[in-house]
Amino acid sequence: MKYYLVAGEASGDLHASNLMQSLRELDRDADFRFFGGDLMQSKGGMLVKHYREMAYMGIIPVILHARTILRNLDYCKRDIAAYKPDVVILVDYPGFNLKVAKYVKSKLRIPVYYYISPKVWAWKEYRVKSFKKYVDEMLCILPFEVDFFRKHQYRVHYVGNPTVDAIANRDYPEESFDEFIDAHQLENKPIIALLAGSRKQEIASNLPAMLEAVKGFSDGYQIIVAGAPGIEPLFYKEFEHGFPPVHILFNRTYRILAQADAALVTSGTATLETALLNVPQVVCYRTSFPKLTWWGFKHILHTPFISLVNLISGREVVKELFAKKFTVDHIRTELKQLLHVQSYRQNMLNNYQEMQAKLGRPGASDRAAAIIFHALHS
Repeated sequence: MKYYLVAGEASGDLHASNLMQSLRELDRDADFRFFGGDLMQSKGGMLVKHYREMAYMGIIPVILHARTILRNLDYCKRDIAAYKPDVVILVDYPGFNLKVAKYVKSKLRIPVYYYISPKVWAWKEYRVKSFKKYVDEMLCILPFEVDFFRKHQYRVHYVGNPTVDAIANRDYPEESFDEFIDAHQLENKPIIALLAGSRKQEIASNLPAMLEAVKGFSDGYQIIVAGAPGIEPLFYKEFEHGFPPVHILFNRTYRILAQADAALVTSGTATLETALLNVPQVVCYRTSFPKLTWWGFKHILHTPFISLVNLISGREVVKELFAKKFTVDHIRTELKQLLHVQSYRQNMLNNYQEMQAKLGRPGASDRAAAIIFHALHS
């Protein structure tokens, strides 16, 4: 069968590549054509356009590149029409993909599946009507999304979470603390991990405060920063001056977390990864206009939390220090609790176990592939 996939950023490339692998195991004759990245290309098929030509984040970049975005969208529509796939699979990237879905469903009458739901539950609930109209089935990776969509009488499936798969299949799962520090020439001291984000703007906003917050812990702990892919080491070096010695390790995030006593983590998938590796954490996220952001969170967003850990759990499991709550003193106070108050620490770890049970076992891409494949053959 012929499969057309659209993924517009790095995370989508990863998840779509795993889905392609699962589809190929079910369908040996699978033919893939896609907007995506290197990981998808490694699974075979035809890469039509790389996500690097499409990934514009934020209002200003989108406005400045509006013509390019529209050209990409028009090209994608024409390419799908020419390829005549049996199914179109959209992966996150909602602004672009919803327009693709509308065209494919209304003009080409081709089945459309959405893998990894956009976060419409946070602040764009009105978009559910469009998804119902133009997407045959939504394949969700967060348990609470099922209840959200079903209240709109929308047929959805929870297939599991790809992060569970990533943790289960990680390198060095049995590595000991001694093996880790020997491999990286580190000290024989407990580790505090800092995960300051994946983009330069996030890192520049969050890392200085994180480093300031851990100053008082440097005698008894070593500080390790998990370097983000695609960020050059020199960028991190700019923030080291005036702080205790810091180790910066790249492509080692899971190995760092697996050995850490606690972590300071920006909001995002990293908070879920940290919880799945059973590391007590503080969620930290600095915003440009803290009071305004806090007001917007309380009055505009339709969600009580920003971290995946709390959203999945349905209650506060990890402390979220963002907007007006983001201060060095608050971060330091919470870190002390996690490191030195055993009951507080253990309560968080117990809650992690409940969250992990909600997420279920590995196999998200396999389940998603099976739903798509069997629906096409029914």
